[in-house]
Amino acid sequence: MATTPSPTAEQPMDDDARRLAELGYQQELRRKWSGFSNFAISFSIISILAGCFTTFGQAWNNGGPVAISWGWPLISLFILIIGFCLAELVSAYPTAGGIYWWAAKMGRPVHGWFTGWLNLIGLVAVTASVDYGCATFLNLTLSALFDGWAGTLRQAFLLFVVILVLHGLINIFGHRIIDVLQNVSVWWHVAGAAAVVAILLLVPDDHQSFRFVFTERFNNSGFGDGDTGGLTFWFYVLPLGFLLTQYTITGFDACAHVSEETRGASQAAAKGLWRSIFYSAVGGWILLLAFLFAATDVDAINEAGGFSGAIFETALTPFFFKTVIIISTIGQFFCGMSCVTSMSRMTYAFSRDRAVPGWRLWSKVDRNGTPVNAIIGATLAGLVLTLPALYESPSGIPIAFYAVVSVAVIGLYLSFVIPIALRLRMGDRFQPGPWTLGPKYKLLGWIAVIEIAVISVYFVLPIVPAGVPGNADFSWSAVNYAPLAVGGLLLLVAVWWYASARKWFTGPRRTVDLPAPRAATDAARADEPA
Repeated sequence: MATTPSPTAEQPMDDDARRLAELGYQQELRRKWSGFSNFAISFSIISILAGCFTTFGQAWNNGGPVAISWGWPLISLFILIIGFCLAELVSAYPTAGGIYWWAAKMGRPVHGWFTGWLNLIGLVAVTASVDYGCATFLNLTLSALFDGWAGTLRQAFLLFVVILVLHGLINIFGHRIIDVLQNVSVWWHVAGAAAVVAILLLVPDDHQSFRFVFTERFNNSGFGDGDTGGLTFWFYVLPLGFLLTQYTITGFDACAHVSEETRGASQAAAKGLWRSIFYSAVGGWILLLAFLFAATDVDAINEAGGFSGAIFETALTPFFFKTVIIISTIGQFFCGMSCVTSMSRMTYAFSRDRAVPGWRLWSKVDRNGTPVNAIIGATLAGLVLTLPALYESPSGIPIAFYAVVSVAVIGLYLSFVIPIALRLRMGDRFQPGPWTLGPKYKLLGWIAVIEIAVISVYFVLPIVPAGVPGNADFSWSAVNYAPLAVGGLLLLVAVWWYASARKWFTGPRRTVDLPAPRAATDAARADEPA
């Protein structure tokens, strides 16, 4: 790729463009996002109106109220620590490639290669899961509003396709307003969550006790014969329930992926990243506690597989039930829109460095500075990944949906752990940006690495007994295909690397000839083995 000459006096550079040029790239994307818009995209992708509603059943069945009332704040704290570690890195390296760029520059091209593919598949999966969850709630809304709408599985998948296409079109043709829509999304989430909490507190005639919300345990997983006090419950079932928190509070790396479009990115993207986690954690906990206090018909919720909609249907009048579902559905629509934005920027950036097959196609931007081809390609990949959702599990639990969720969590968090570990390895050779952890990076970095290692093991495990190979009731439709998807990807990427990519993939490619930043050149000279 030909390099672009350094700007002259006739081509002035602002500080953001100059910093980007130091990192190796010319300013192609439009830099019009404010710091609030940068925060807004991650806050929208985290979306407490999405994850809290769609994966509530995972925590309800695997631990019950304690997995939510205590599990949410505990896991949120660990995620915030991960966010702090990533915020320091985005402050130093504010590029659209984000996670993979950091890994390649602090380590070697092989680190960037694996990180990039894990991050990309994670972003594709989180987009697919959010849009499928949105389709599920829209399906429920339509069946409540129209007697002729059956709300079948195939109707849900059709709605998923429509929503995915709409999000692609909004991102392609809405370049002038996409940052404004992110801001609107924030206020919808804040006002919507507040409205749901108020409805759940004021409308129902009865509420659960504090004892129920903070001490009650359920084991509807099928593992351990329903026992809630044994080792199986505490060390297998309950951790599976933490997927609710781990999935909901993810995708916050979007702050990095739109940093090339953000003004004052070295500060704004770092603050936007950790703040999106913190405010979502607080708001999500309040929202989920409202769910639990309103969950008075436990039998009906259990019969619905822990689906959060059963809480609203049994506790609220038809009008308020529809209101809550509509608020959540619109919030999920905003969330999916933001996911496509983040996913397409990562696809564009990874392709810009020639890592994705057909990179010339995916790295193009149109005259509006929009990576149209990357948007189309990434949304199609999300559609393919979600095809197993067409098959209904005999257990009634949406195994395929939770598998896509697990793929998203594992892919994204494994991509996070590589640059965090490399930052730990660099030590004092790392040159921080204006937002830094200082000496606390060691403690926080190791906590983040250990937490990600633990969750990556749990979320490839079977979710129901019928998904365990060798079980008398084993069924392929009940299998958690997350390890197959993630493992297959890693195997393919590894074979590709050793057979071919290591000969030509050199990591980020410079497209301008300004000097590289000292931190990057120091890392490139690192003599530790890969």
